[in-house]
Amino acid sequence: MRNMIPNRKEKGFTLIELVMVIVILGILAAFALPRFADFGTEARVSSINGLAGSMRSAASIAHARQLADGSASDADVILEGVTIDMVAGYPTADENGIEKAAQISSDYSKDSTGAGPDAGDSIVYYIAPDEGATTTDTSDQCRVKYTAANDTSGSEAPISVTVQTGGC
Repeated sequence: MRNMIPNRKEKGFTLIELVMVIVILGILAAFALPRFADFGTEARVSSINGLAGSMRSAASIAHARQLADGSASDADVILEGVTIDMVAGYPTADENGIEKAAQISSDYSKDSTGAGPDAGDSIVYYIAPDEGATTTDTSDQCRVKYTAANDTSGSEAPISVTVQTGGC
């Protein structure tokens, strides 16, 4: 007796079809991945811009606190239990001023060459280059520079926060 079950047509993909789909997806991924994989630049730019915003906000808060206290423009202020050094009504450009006020983490490298407690001094925070990077000085290319307020004319000139992200 022969098989009484009617012939059913098999449905599905052949092995060749599956292999071809995998090969095509692999080729597409090889071309598309580099376009979407380099998020490092965007992350560094966002980090530097965030730091700049933090510095501006912290300087404004410290300045407002000093005005509210009625203190002299060079008198220190206390924010959240931390003493912030001030000059010309704003945080100084050093680790006891803006670094404490903005709570800047050690994740950033810093160039303290022009830093200090005096009016017009400046400090630079930058993202150090990754290991194996071709550039040798990222501090000039991916950085934020805080310049303390200057009290040269008797009227307080506000702080300056300059961002450079061209080399991030």
